[in-house]
Amino acid sequence: MSILKRGLKGAPVKRLQAKLGVTADGDFGPGTEKALKEWQSANGLAADGVAGPDTFTAMGLLELVLLRKGSRGAQVKKLQEGLGIAADGIFGAGTAAKVAEFQAANGLDADGMAGPATLAKMDTFAEITPAVVEKAAVQPDEEHFEEEALPEIEGTDVATASEEPAPKGVWGKMKGWFS
Repeated sequence: MSILKRGLKGAPVKRLQAKLGVTADGDFGPGTEKALKEWQSANGLAADGVAGPDTFTAMGLLELVLLRKGSRGAQVKKLQEGLGIAADGIFGAGTAAKVAEFQAANGLDADGMAGPATLAKMDTFAEITPAVVEKAAVQPDEEHFEEEALPEIEGTDVATASEEPAPKGVWGKMKGWFS
């Protein structure tokens, strides 16, 4: 799952911070966590201080929605419904295979992860527009952030290092999963 929580650094964190109105330095520290919990509580979400696809969607940060193995929640269920498969809200191997199949059929890189470019091609994600896909690209002021591969996630915990390379776009500019 692509989540943001305390200890992570990178371009997606900077975008979250800007939306929260806190110092946007790209370092998810205690101030960001506190502001996020307050925002989540005020907006009817679980105030856990972890930002994932459902929080990003509620905040209007659609360019940060990246659904992959380990992701859970309403956005995963919506993805599964759009793929015409059993919709349990848990992104597992079956969902990844269907996403890759959908991507191949639609001229996209078939990596099995559903980010804005994939979601924009689905009828169930009409809110993901070409402008959102464009915003998912790394911006000039984000180039300085370091990269490391996304880890395997179980819930909100880092499980293991992934063999997958860093994804293209803003999620490729993340660091701190293993520190």
